[in-house]
Amino acid sequence: MGKSKGARITITLECECRNTNNVVKRSNGIFRYTSSKNRRNTPNRIELKKFCRQCNCHTIFKEIK
Repeated sequence: MGKSKGARITITLECECRNTNNVVKRSNGIFRYTSSKNRRNTPNRIELKKFCRQCNCHTIFKEIK
């Protein structure tokens, strides 16, 4: 029998510049990061400040479904 994964899940982080039209974009497409979190310790959505290649600066990345 295999073990269950437990409380740790994989999440996707997406830049908030996706919905903003006034940003000069360097490339086409949407830039995303993947990470993991403990579902029991952090039940809310995560917001991390990371580098976005489209914005060419550090912006807030929000967890998406």
